[in-house]
Amino acid sequence: MSALTTSPAGGAGARTGGPAVRRGPTFPRVVASEWTKLTSLRSTAVIAVATVVVSWALTYLAANASSVDPGFVPLDSLTAGLLLAQVGPLVLGILVGTGDFTTGTFRSTFTAVPRRLPVLAAQVVAVGASALVVAAASVVAAVVALVPAASSRGIPLDLTGDGTPQVLVGMAAFLVAMALLGLAVGALLRSPVPAVALAVVLVLVLPVVLSLGSDLATDPMSPAEGTVSSQQSLVNTVVTFLPSGAADLLVRGPGGSGIEGAPDLGPWGGALVLVGWVLVPLAVAAVRLRARDVV
Repeated sequence: MSALTTSPAGGAGARTGGPAVRRGPTFPRVVASEWTKLTSLRSTAVIAVATVVVSWALTYLAANASSVDPGFVPLDSLTAGLLLAQVGPLVLGILVGTGDFTTGTFRSTFTAVPRRLPVLAAQVVAVGASALVVAAASVVAAVVALVPAASSRGIPLDLTGDGTPQVLVGMAAFLVAMALLGLAVGALLRSPVPAVALAVVLVLVLPVVLSLGSDLATDPMSPAEGTVSSQQSLVNTVVTFLPSGAADLLVRGPGGSGIEGAPDLGPWGGALVLVGWVLVPLAVAAVRLRARDVV
């Protein structure tokens, strides 16, 4: 944080004869410093490019695989790349949240900004802004990836109807939320390895494990066809309130349906769930940062 400076000791306090009052830099300067640190890292550019490429590649493959179906709808493959594209912003947020603690620069950072919380808030702004750029590029890449398959069937891409704008905005919002979730987990745990492990388990592994465990434990002959057992309903409800389930709600078109047996929260409900997943660990990280000594 060499870009940050505090007020000199011979400031207003020295001129009035009283004790010098030490003030940290203004919040815009803290944001500028965090933005400089973020954009100067080589990993930032690598993760951004990888996220866009993954979004394009997976959407392209999904659309081309589905293009042979008689009822092929190109826009049905629009969100195919989100499953792996979310990993990039998630890791980027973790690297920012743990960066100062990994390199040891937190000492100079919190010396320049003794209140500490403005640093975390500045990281939220910097990560959110960078993630928004990456998310917009990833959404554009996903749309571009649909063009070859749609053109091969002579199907025009209508991005203005059938809830498609909502899906596009939801995709971008989800990627930004994943970056902020990564930042929150990284700032809370302060170590990249456990933070990445926890985030990957929460976002990718846990929903699959819950679904598979429920399927294995359910007797396929006991419930009537078309019904959902209480156990399956419970698992589906838990999955709905995980980040992945909230993402499904967020990018679901108006004609889509929720998970069977789970509450249908709708896109706005999914957005609120994602906001909760970001705010809760971020608030805990802020309390820890403020209340405990940094060593």
